Amino acid sequence: MVQLSILLLTKNGAPDLERLLPAVYGQEGAEPFEVIAVDSGSTDDTMTVLRRFPVRVEHIPPEEFRHAHTRNFVAGLARGKILIFLSQDAVPTSDDWLRTMISNFEDPKVGAVYGRQFPKPGSSLERQDALDAVYGEQRVVKDPAHRNGVGYRFYHFSDVNAAIRRSVWEAVRFPEDLKVFEDLGIAKLILDAGWKIVYEPKAAVFHSHSHTTVGLFKRYFDIGYTLKLLKIWDAPGTRKSLLRDGLRLVKSKIRRIGDRSPERAPERKLAGQGIRQDIAKSAGLFLGLNQSYIPLVLKRRLSAFRVYEGNKKEDKIRRFVILL
Repeated sequence: MVQLSILLLTKNGAPDLERLLPAVYGQEGAEPFEVIAVDSGSTDDTMTVLRRFPVRVEHIPPEEFRHAHTRNFVAGLARGKILIFLSQDAVPTSDDWLRTMISNFEDPKVGAVYGRQFPKPGSSLERQDALDAVYGEQRVVKDPAHRNGVGYRFYHFSDVNAAIRRSVWEAVRFPEDLKVFEDLGIAKLILDAGWKIVYEPKAAVFHSHSHTTVGLFKRYFDIGYTLKLLKIWDAPGTRKSLLRDGLRLVKSKIRRIGDRSPERAPERKLAGQGIRQDIAKSAGLFLGLNQSYIPLVLKRRLSAFRVYEGNKKEDKIRRFVILL
């Protein structure tokens, strides 16, 4: 009997799946599991790689892919009591990743678990520092009965590498009104419903992306918008802890720049780029938090994930008012 369902959303991910699937099927000590992939129009060798393994594959047209909706769709196909969400480019770091992840559900009050993310080799300094700040070495149990003083990390949750109790998913589901950061949305629903969320650092994967400075600005604009939309920005400790960690990251880069030894020259260059990216992130976050003061036509240009699409009627009204 299947107890666990590992759920993948795939598109043109053949090179990543070549590493991910052997790592998944090489897991030791875990209960029986199934793997389901929903592919949204791959044109590379993704299907060839998936067929090498006992993966159930479903297909949807590319235009039907939406972050929350597609995750709800694949979860609805699953038979397991625990739903494990894994990005196609997130590779488990050990053969006990799965066993470690699901061991946290021995506590019946745990609704979801998410694991650590290590940057891939060659990742930018900004990504290395950002992942290090959010994903620490200590296991954290986030209990809505007492917030544990974790600040902005209280609602942090990533479905890049996560598991959700099926009964909990059925009760809350990924919020389909969010175009992106659906994992942040479902985490808030889970915690607000009284369930615990566990951060398990030993259930780790290699996962990171390269972002341009402009890309980070736009991404953090959308983060600011989402934090405000979900009323997380005003939650206890969010602002103070985010500012503290942001300043700490900038200071660490300044120290690297201050080291004038010749062998540190490449690191100084990376630190300089990292500071520029941190400033861009801060500016994007600030504008996203205050997006209500920005014209809709400009907000659409600032958004990385087009979170303002679908408001064309409102846009036409604004333009008409301006013309008057």
